[in-house]
Amino acid sequence: MAKILGNFHLALLIGLLLLIGAMVGFHQGGMDKSYWVEVLRFLHVWAGVLWIGLLYYFNFVQIPTMPKVPAELKPGVTKYIAPAALFWFRYSALLTVILGLLIIELRVPGDAGRALGFSEGYRVIGTGMWLGLIMFLNVWLVIWPNQKKALGIVTVDDARKAKAASLAMMASRTNLILSLPMLYCMIMGAHRPM
Repeated sequence: MAKILGNFHLALLIGLLLLIGAMVGFHQGGMDKSYWVEVLRFLHVWAGVLWIGLLYYFNFVQIPTMPKVPAELKPGVTKYIAPAALFWFRYSALLTVILGLLIIELRVPGDAGRALGFSEGYRVIGTGMWLGLIMFLNVWLVIWPNQKKALGIVTVDDARKAKAASLAMMASRTNLILSLPMLYCMIMGAHRPM
């Protein structure tokens, strides 16, 4: 069992096979447009869980713990763990946004525009979408560029490195704050008429 569960790619493959089994086994209707919208919704939620899960990892675990890590151990985080986590963080954000916009637009053409414009019946989901878009832009335009400096991926002097680390942390905390109303609006807007 350790050989199977110790291998990330094998464990992921088993999970994907079980997913396909669930999709085929539990789906009794035809694979019409509404079925594929729901598949996209599943992928949107999965990507969102990965994105927000990593946001919470950074804010609940990595940022508060780094000051306690001995100096000789910090490169293990800054050179290996943080860059890998930031890769999944930014691309799960991108996938979440693309799939979310695709889902709402496929459901009823024009819904994305109505939601983003806060049309009647779309205010809650529209608010969630705008918060998600702000968070996405924060990831790509503030957090990632500054993390590259803070982690030494882009070489800068120590003063600029410290400033970049501070800006990345504040942007990450901003996303933490926005994530709570965003999640509420997304869940309530998608599952309750408001």
